[in-house]
Order: sequence, then structure tokens, then C-alpha cells
Amino acid sequence: MGLFDRVSRVVRANLNDLVSKAEDPEKILDQTLIDMQEDLVQMRQAVASAIASQKRTQQQLNQAQTEANNWQQRAQLALQKGDENLAREALLRKKTHTETAAVLKAQLDQQTATVDTLKRNLIALEGKISEAKTKKDMLKARAAAAKANEQLQNTVGRMSTSSSMAAFERMEEKVLQMEARSQAAAELAGADLESQFAMLESGSNVDDELEAMKAQLLGGAPQAAQALPGTKTASSGSSSTTASTPAQDSAVDEELETLKTKLDQL
Repeated sequence: MGLFDRVSRVVRANLNDLVSKAEDPEKILDQTLIDMQEDLVQMRQAVASAIASQKRTQQQLNQAQTEANNWQQRAQLALQKGDENLAREALLRKKTHTETAAVLKAQLDQQTATVDTLKRNLIALEGKISEAKTKKDMLKARAAAAKANEQLQNTVGRMSTSSSMAAFERMEEKVLQMEARSQAAAELAGADLESQFAMLESGSNVDDELEAMKAQLLGGAPQAAQALPGTKTASSGSSSTTASTPAQDSAVDEELETLKTKLDQL
């Protein structure tokens, strides 16, 4: 295969591909219908021209036949008058017109057949154009539906794989995380509040216990003094007196300080 043939084939292939891509079904259908309308107009003009030619031939045939009949009558008249030469001349003229009429008759028959064919073709073309108009509307509607469906599918395809959907998913995940953090914070806040109340309640118990211990220390000092070493007791029937020593006061103060320290640490 020569280089020129290969280049020619490549060029034609690219041109065909460009034409195929550029073809819009709706526009092509409209242009095709316009072309068919133009063909119909030309066909009608051809039929009208053929009919006109047929009529002219018919007129010429009628005229030739009329002339042939006239020369026939003249030949008879000349023969009646005894002029054979004139009658012969009239018959020659009749023959010429008769031959002309025969030619015109054959031409007329041919034109009649042509006109009939053209009329049938015209009727068929009109039917095809009417059918094409109906199909054009239907095909345009189908083409528009197919184009809309293709655009919809492309849009759905882009949405399913595009970053937009990924962004929506990320934002959904972020909202879920924010909601989880909000719930956790609420739970922590509730727990902290409960712990504060628990501390208050425990503090109140400690204070109560401290007050109770103070009351015991102050109100029950004589009984406590009996158990403490170094206390002096009187014999039965006499009142007992207890004197607290500095060592005992120091021990109580130390215990009290220890309790206060524990309270401060709570």
C-alpha cells in the first residue's frame, strides 16, 4: 500500500469521525426534512413541466390530425372536380400530416407514461415526507429523552465518585464526632456535679463527726479522765476531782490538728 493511500485513508477516517461526532440527530432530522421538501418542490416542477409538454404534444397531434383530415377532404374535392394532379398533391400533404401525427402519437404515449410515473413518484414522495414529519417528531423526542438520560447518568456518576460526596461524608463524620464530644462533655459535667455534691455531703458528715467528738471531749471529760493515767480519785461517798495535765491537753490538740488536716485534704 502506497504512502498516498495510507494518508488518504487516515484523512478520510478522521473526517468521518469528526462528522460523526458533530452530527446532532435533531439538526440532521430537520435538515433531512428540508432536503426532502426541496426534492418535492423539484419533483412537482418536473411533473408540471412534463404535463405541459404532454399537453403541447397533444395539441400538435390534434392539429396534425386535423390537417390530415383537411387535405383528405381537399383531395376528394379535387378528384370530384376532375383535377387528379391537385388531388394527388392534396394526398401528399395529407400523408405528411398523417406521418407527423403518428410520430406525435408515439411521443404523446411516451410522455403520458412518463407523466404517470412522475405522478406516482410525487405521491410516494409526499407520503414519505408526511411519514418523515411524524417520525421526525418522534425521533427528536426520543433523542431528547436519550440525551437527558445520558446527562443524568453522567451527573450521577460524577456525584458518586466526586470530591463533593466525599466532602459530605467527611462533614457527616465531623458532625457525629461533635455530637459524641457534646454527649461526653454533658456526662462529665453531670459526674463532676455529682462529685461536688458528694464532697459536700461527706464534708457535712465530717463536720458532724467533729462536732460530736468535741461534745464528747467537753461533756465527758470526767469519765475520760478516769481512764487517763495520773488521775486522782477520792474514796467512796466523797466527790471525785480530775485535773488535766499539760500532756493530756497537748495530745488532744494534736489529734484535733490531725483531724483538721485530714478535712483540709478532702
